[in-house]
Amino acid sequence: CFVVFDMLRRYLEFRGYDVTFVQNFTDVDDKIINTANKEGVQWYDICNRYIDSYFEVMDKLNVRRAHVYPRVSEHIDDIIKTVQCLIDNGYGYVVDGDVFYSVEKFKYYGQLSGRNIEDMMAGARVDVDDRKHNPMDFALWKSAKPGEPAWESPWGPGRPGWHIECSTMSMKYLGETFDIHCGGVDLIFPHHENEIAQSESYLGHPWCPQWFHVHHLNTSDGKMSKSKGEFLTVSLLEQKGYDPLAYRYFCLQSHYRKALVFTWENLDNAAAAYTKLIARIAALDPADGPVDQEAMKPYREKFGQQMGNDLNTSMGVTALFDVLKAKTNDATKLALIGDFDSVLSLGLLEKAAAKRAEAAQAKTTQTESG
Repeated sequence: CFVVFDMLRRYLEFRGYDVTFVQNFTDVDDKIINTANKEGVQWYDICNRYIDSYFEVMDKLNVRRAHVYPRVSEHIDDIIKTVQCLIDNGYGYVVDGDVFYSVEKFKYYGQLSGRNIEDMMAGARVDVDDRKHNPMDFALWKSAKPGEPAWESPWGPGRPGWHIECSTMSMKYLGETFDIHCGGVDLIFPHHENEIAQSESYLGHPWCPQWFHVHHLNTSDGKMSKSKGEFLTVSLLEQKGYDPLAYRYFCLQSHYRKALVFTWENLDNAAAAYTKLIARIAALDPADGPVDQEAMKPYREKFGQQMGNDLNTSMGVTALFDVLKAKTNDATKLALIGDFDSVLSLGLLEKAAAKRAEAAQAKTTQTESG
């Protein structure tokens, strides 16, 4: 997901858009609290550990940093104000220190996922809670429980529900409307559905027009499950000798609307293709110039169209090979590859230059030995 989100951002910037990218960290939730209690540490120690690990991995995958990384724990007052507004507007109700959102009050509920409330009541997995007006109602604020972090609120000590944090922080940093909301396809329901309901109930107008959902990374047997420990790590790939950017190249080969099937054979094929691509770029001569700006225009235009066709990353990679076959000098080819790689972010020019320098050093050493 994060590789694809990064390419979307880079593509928009390539096309000249001024992009503000906000990515929140949920640093207060059930899994974090349970892990902290199990390890006998504070909840924020768990958060900091995994946030640091996240940044380390994203740097290796050439994923650029967001402009803002808000954390739930740093925006409790903002969240309380949002919840209070929803109560005042008639969308939220208080029961024993908990605050729930009434889905029946929002007439567009289910529009994103294409469901209706009756179907969702019958098929969705919901917590059984007789205090709710409707089984589909979801928590905006959870009352404090033993062993959990809690903050004071008008309804008693507690902590935010999962969905409300995203609405509150996005509105704080992006305003009352913004252009694109990203996420995994598994978040369409209920998370994103709930975000829309509470955000538009709070604002009184549409919130976000474009939703960008990425499909899963699967094994040949089906979806990888984080909850079952069925996931790969970049550190594991490195231990096995893979360049993290070869994995990024692997991600480019599938459209984000389709599940990407992982096998070691598939990754080997991608890694081999990535290595060959770098070798072909390294064979170009940077001194074979000058750069022909006019010759670059049709290739840039075609690349923009291909990537602009619903972020068709596989065609973006094909554009690199088209450049390598172009009837123009090497300096122009390298300039184009650099342009395209500002979106694909495979480190192509840097790795090609390193390979070129390595070959030159080997040649010098051989000459000296001779």
